[in-house]
Amino acid sequence: MRPFPYPATMVDRVLDWTRGRILGGPDPTHGAQDRATLDPLLGGSITPSGIGAERAFALFTDRIVPATRPFGHPTSLSFVASAPSQAALSFDAALGAAGIFAGNWDGGAGAIHAENQALRWLSDLAGWDGQAGGVFVAGGTLGNLSALHAARTWKERRTASPPAGRRAILCSTDAHSSIRAVARVMDVDVIAVPPDPSGGLAAPVARAALTPGVFAIVANAGATNSGAVDDIAGLADLARDHDLWLHLDGAYGLAALADPAMRPIFSGIERAHSFIVDPHKWLFAPYDSCALIYRNAADGANAHGQRAEYLDALDDTHWNPSDYALHLTRRARGLPLWYALATHGTEAYGAAIAATIDTARQIADGIDAMPGVQRILGPQLSVILFRPDAMTDRDMDVWAERHRRSGALLCLPTVWRGQKVFRLCIVNPETRAKDVLAVLRTLSEGQPS
Repeated sequence: MRPFPYPATMVDRVLDWTRGRILGGPDPTHGAQDRATLDPLLGGSITPSGIGAERAFALFTDRIVPATRPFGHPTSLSFVASAPSQAALSFDAALGAAGIFAGNWDGGAGAIHAENQALRWLSDLAGWDGQAGGVFVAGGTLGNLSALHAARTWKERRTASPPAGRRAILCSTDAHSSIRAVARVMDVDVIAVPPDPSGGLAAPVARAALTPGVFAIVANAGATNSGAVDDIAGLADLARDHDLWLHLDGAYGLAALADPAMRPIFSGIERAHSFIVDPHKWLFAPYDSCALIYRNAADGANAHGQRAEYLDALDDTHWNPSDYALHLTRRARGLPLWYALATHGTEAYGAAIAATIDTARQIADGIDAMPGVQRILGPQLSVILFRPDAMTDRDMDVWAERHRRSGALLCLPTVWRGQKVFRLCIVNPETRAKDVLAVLRTLSEGQPS
């Protein structure tokens, strides 16, 4: 007898629910609830003898899922939402059932080879040769940490004597919050340089801020708050001149490389040392997945390869993903992207990203036509910042909460240059400009409702 008996009918029920979720999509009226509400709903679910599969699954479908915010809906336009394709979602369910260990080649050879095909596509978009490679990690923070640890290791191997003072990372003040978090973990300093009015970091300003302790430059390849892309080519020159590592944080924006019309924006990427891009953002994959790629994969392995008696049996002649980031155990989280790419083809990705950029431009044009609403910035990539003239900051909060709760639109405020503004980020090809503008037109009335 199995230690955990599970009725076959429940397998069918779970699969039926999964099918409906993939084909039907999320409910935009769902949303987070506070602990006081959830405690009586889920309290007592973990007991010595269990509550049974029927009740446990009912709690999931009827209580847990409705208490989550559905970022995959076409009107979920705050943060950088996930908009996974049906192909990627369905395959993610199959991946979980496959139970693949993808930390080393011995456990996951086929899966790792397929993941590497997806990484190769991304490397090709950047113009990198066959020495490039990397790994899929859980998210952008871990990707940035792993890349910058590799950068410090690379710099130390090339430096005869350590510099006076502390090591430091040079970046824009608009760099993602993860860069400062990474610096705290690594115990290094951050030299943050103000960007230009559109949010892009210019190379001359970065050059003036350079200190002897800097070992890496982090460039925004699509800043989260504004969509800005830093002067990658100029920063690549700076990195070359001072023997520094150039890392591109493209968690959101580098997906735009798939659209040929957008590639000139990232000029200079071919000379970067590493980059990240999150498939769960603008490459239509489910959570959680970050592609971390090194122009010279050996630089990643030099920093991250783990050694121990219990690992000696591993075949080092093949590709062990554990060598390229700060992890050992991992699932093959890049496979949903591989499956969707294989299913639809790379041209479909370029077309989908181009469609979202066009939608962002249509929304921006519509905002310009609205009385009493000022477009502040963008679209940069697919980010737009704007503000209603007649609304107070409090009015903006009330308006955003009303439409979030109704499911009409998730459009939350952010702060840009000290001013509260609304921010839209379009990453879902199913988002329609007319639907968004129909809600935004209520801003012209100058009232929170």
